[in-house]
Amino acid sequence: MLRPTLRRLLPSWRRPARIVAVAFALAISAGTVLLLLPMATEGGESVDFVSALFTATSAVCVTGLVVVDTPTHWSTFGEVVILGLIQVGGLGIMTIASLLGLLVSRRLGLRLQLTAQAETKALDLGDVRRVVAGVVLVSLAFEAVTSAVLATRLATGYGYDTGRAIYHGVFHAVSAFNNAGFALYPDSLVRFATDAWVCLPIAIAVLAGGLGFPVWVEIWRHRRGRHRWSMHAKITVITTSALLAIGTLVITVAEWNNPETLGRFGVGGKLLAGFFSGVMPRTAGFNSVDVGQLESGTLLVNDVLMFIGGGSAGTAGGIKVTTFALLAFVILAEVRGEPTVHVLGRKLPATAQRQALTVALLSVGAVVAGTLVLLTLTPFRMEAVLFEVISAFGTVGLSTGITADVTTWGHLVLTVLMFLGRVGPITLASALALRERSRRYELPEERPIVG
Repeated sequence: MLRPTLRRLLPSWRRPARIVAVAFALAISAGTVLLLLPMATEGGESVDFVSALFTATSAVCVTGLVVVDTPTHWSTFGEVVILGLIQVGGLGIMTIASLLGLLVSRRLGLRLQLTAQAETKALDLGDVRRVVAGVVLVSLAFEAVTSAVLATRLATGYGYDTGRAIYHGVFHAVSAFNNAGFALYPDSLVRFATDAWVCLPIAIAVLAGGLGFPVWVEIWRHRRGRHRWSMHAKITVITTSALLAIGTLVITVAEWNNPETLGRFGVGGKLLAGFFSGVMPRTAGFNSVDVGQLESGTLLVNDVLMFIGGGSAGTAGGIKVTTFALLAFVILAEVRGEPTVHVLGRKLPATAQRQALTVALLSVGAVVAGTLVLLTLTPFRMEAVLFEVISAFGTVGLSTGITADVTTWGHLVLTVLMFLGRVGPITLASALALRERSRRYELPEERPIVG
């Protein structure tokens, strides 16, 4: 009697999408309730439901978009709630994604290098414990180092007392590693645009969180000379490095003489701010220059980088660099007329090609639909609305400054996009893999005209 009841009430491991969606929804609900408390605001008055829901979703989905100014609107209690939601969202995302990777690899027989799978091919309690322990260890290590550097700089360079320096250091370190982009300053990090001791640690933490836990496992093992990098790790590192270099170069060159952004700094400041601006679309959300003053071409480059996002099973959003890279290899093989797709000395399964294409096209559809809805709800121009939608769906957090003014319905649209963007790519890819089934027959082949 008990077993059938549990099967009806609890989602099975064969339906991971339901588990992930419900877990995130519950975390967002709890955060919304806490932020609705009077003690969560500076004035001691309850905030409206949509603002609390939007902020909780942005924190749990580690986005960073805000409808109210974080340091002036929320009390210390409210800020701690947001910080806790960011940490839970970041750890939960990495843990869930890694566990789903283990589950999928077991079903498909693929050798995804995720924690203990190199030692055991079964998804048992031992695997779960090692995955969770590894994620927590990597996260806390990066956050601790970043916190120490930031706290020291704020105390020695800006006169912060010890308690305030530690609090600000921890908050921004957690926000950075989890690619959240929440800041305790009204101008984000514009005031620190030329301070390398603040910008570089945050940028490094963003890149570290965006690489993904599986990549860090392989880097650690490769350090001992006992492990060869997998295709996934190679693609993630190479593509991330290429996109970072291209983004930094294009943004720096395009904004070099813009007096509202990089043009007001010296050469060193321009290079630092350009690099920082190239890192943030990976997908953090901090900004050291006014995003609303960027050139149209720079906004478009940011759109592309935000849509691609970071590494799988990490804290970054977007369709993921692996999806982007695999599609590029598929196109290259088709242009060359090759019958199969080869990636870094390995043959790419047809199932992986279909999954990458499906994730990319559904993401494009979500962005287009969200943009059309917001265009009908707001008076803002196309490039600003598109930027906002991609930032929400890619869980980036960068904004041209229109977030607070897109009306209540617009806030709800962005809330849905943040949730879909964070939960969708992970669950969709896993659901596609787990739903794979064999076919006992094939229909007659016929080729349509393509192109």
